[in-house]
Amino acid sequence: MPPTFSPKAFAPEDLLLSIIQAAGWPIWPLILCSVAALALVLERLSSLRRARVAPDGLIDEVITVARQGTPSSDMLQKLADNSLLGAVLAAGLKTAALEPRISEAPLRQALETAGSTAAHRMERYLNALSTIASVAPLLGLLGTVIGMIEIFGAQAPGSGTNPAQLAHGISVALYNTAFGLIVAIPSLMAHRYFRTRIADYLHDMEQASERLLQQLLRMPLRAAH
Repeated sequence: MPPTFSPKAFAPEDLLLSIIQAAGWPIWPLILCSVAALALVLERLSSLRRARVAPDGLIDEVITVARQGTPSSDMLQKLADNSLLGAVLAAGLKTAALEPRISEAPLRQALETAGSTAAHRMERYLNALSTIASVAPLLGLLGTVIGMIEIFGAQAPGSGTNPAQLAHGISVALYNTAFGLIVAIPSLMAHRYFRTRIADYLHDMEQASERLLQQLLRMPLRAAH
């Protein structure tokens, strides 16, 4: 009679445990890397949402308020807390409020400084994600080398061939290589995706800052100056 298989024998947790056991200790650094990469990706997905970086229509609202006069300190604080773009625009408005006759160069410098701070906050943890994408294949290669050492050890002259050790060496080599790529490829894709997203946000911030700068320079006190 053909053998019958229980669905429980193919439970995902059992399969994962068997893979970890077959791959040996070299797979544990890769597991830690995968957990860290997943945490970083989820954190960046949350932090780089448009609503938290550059909400649609924010610059239009800010320019409308600026035309009506200098915003209060409470309004500037709310704007700065609204988003990263809000913090950049609030820095420009605050600089203009502190020095009504300020020239274009210092005002532009204030916006660029705030923009640089916003860029730094958006790029947070991306170097760590890039490091994981680069290190994971090397850790997989390390597991492969260890597996190959076990394979050659199982075929040492005079000791005969040890099938169990030979099979374990092959498992260590193949599983670690595969798992290293499984960790590295999504990490690299996520890193490139976040880089592209940040570049788009920085472009939007640059355009919004330029619009606010031109509006502030057209205000009566600076126009007279």
